Amino acid sequence: MSVVIRLARAGTKKRPVYHVVVADSRFPRDGRFIERLGHFNPLLPKDNETRLKLDMEKVKAWLAKGAQPSDRVARFLDAAGVKKREARNNPEKAVPRKERKAQAEAAAKG
Repeated sequence: MSVVIRLARAGTKKRPVYHVVVADSRFPRDGRFIERLGHFNPLLPKDNETRLKLDMEKVKAWLAKGAQPSDRVARFLDAAGVKKREARNNPEKAVPRKERKAQAEAAAKG
């Protein structure tokens, strides 16, 4: 069973609020979860301290048990200094598709 720490959407249409939850990776995004760890309100300004509220003791306990944070939650934990997030590297993303296709054909020929 793979356990993840991720966001579950709540709130109304065009007014999202997210709960930070621990869930089995097979469960739906807004479905069943194991435990709620906090909440995130993206509509508040970034300097507002109530934008993100996490119970760090619970987060650290779940990380120690092997729970994997999602990309967005990993950003939150990196900003809080709990878990370091490694930089992503996708050099193919920067090259336009036509050029990538031409490079692949050239590599296949040579």
